[in-house]
Amino acid sequence: MISSPPEPRTRIKICGLTREQDVDAAVAAGADAIGLVLYPKSPRYVTAARAAELARRLPPFVTPVLLFVNAPAAEVRAACALLPHAMLQFHGDETPAECAEAAGPGRPWLRAARIPVDQARPFDLVKFASDYSQAHALLLDAHVEGYGGAGLSFPWSLLPPSVSCHAVLSGGLTPANVADGILQVRPRFTTLAVDVSSGVESAKGIKDAGLIHQFIAAVRAADVLLARPDHALLSAT
Repeated sequence: MISSPPEPRTRIKICGLTREQDVDAAVAAGADAIGLVLYPKSPRYVTAARAAELARRLPPFVTPVLLFVNAPAAEVRAACALLPHAMLQFHGDETPAECAEAAGPGRPWLRAARIPVDQARPFDLVKFASDYSQAHALLLDAHVEGYGGAGLSFPWSLLPPSVSCHAVLSGGLTPANVADGILQVRPRFTTLAVDVSSGVESAKGIKDAGLIHQFIAAVRAADVLLARPDHALLSAT
């Protein structure tokens, strides 16, 4: 008897955590990773020492991700010494060489691709993926003033039809739209994960446990749809 292939499973990162109870809520809901923002200008900023405190609450197989924006390599390395198992996320203007230098050998890292929300401003994602081929994945976020998507999404339909890399969809995701985002974007990449911050908050830096559970439930519902034979038709609607 030939068994059917396993259903797809979209990995989930809850970003911008600042409190113990929010870490616990993300873990309880089934998140695969949590994001800790080490960018002082962010309302969700935590120090490296505080990030280490929060990360110590994580069980095995839930990954802490440290977010930096144009930080000196020495600062990144110092934070890594406190969180030796963390993944890195570069969200500024870091070049491929700067990302590789800061991460050092053997540590996986993500590079944010800041996609313009204005359709008149082209962005060559295929070239970007080639330039940052050492990245574990590209994180797709909206390009707005400053750094971070500010809770805004970009037009998913403008993404290239095929990009040979792992991707993380971010920018303006909520429990209401994440399933649609997965259905539209996943076929374009090798794999797709999702990243949410403001979409599961009651205030900046304050996560809502109920919204986290709703978000993850919506992702799982999208995975069920993707497993259907007609999922390509669903993605086009």
